[in-house]
Amino acid sequence: MECTVRWMGSDAGMSFVAETGSGHSVVMDGAPEAGGRNLGLRPMEMVLAGTGGCSAFDVVLILKKGRHQVTGCDVSLAAERAETDPKVFTRIHFHYRVKGRNLKPDAVARAIELSKDKYCSASIMIGKTADITADFEIIEEA
Repeated sequence: MECTVRWMGSDAGMSFVAETGSGHSVVMDGAPEAGGRNLGLRPMEMVLAGTGGCSAFDVVLILKKGRHQVTGCDVSLAAERAETDPKVFTRIHFHYRVKGRNLKPDAVARAIELSKDKYCSASIMIGKTADITADFEIIEEA
């Protein structure tokens, strides 16, 4: 895996462009009080978003492999950070909304557990500093 992060220059404040080995780009920026212009995600927001994406990906894949009729999945993350540097994540709560037909709560819970404990590299890494909790709701699709 490769990534290049490039500062956009003094005219752009604290904006950076990350270009990944897979050919995608994203803009990151800092808060105005830190010299940023609020033009993109904060770097730690990117970490949080990546963690949510990693886990949601796992949950959907696990349910699909189990032949469950999953049709949608989103996850909201609420994070707390340390007050002093380095301001690592200290607590993250994941709330999953899984949509589908005849989804069994045990299957959804197991998919979330497998993601958290075995498959999601991001949440396993962050779990070294943060207490990670999760809950979910199932939305039955007609």
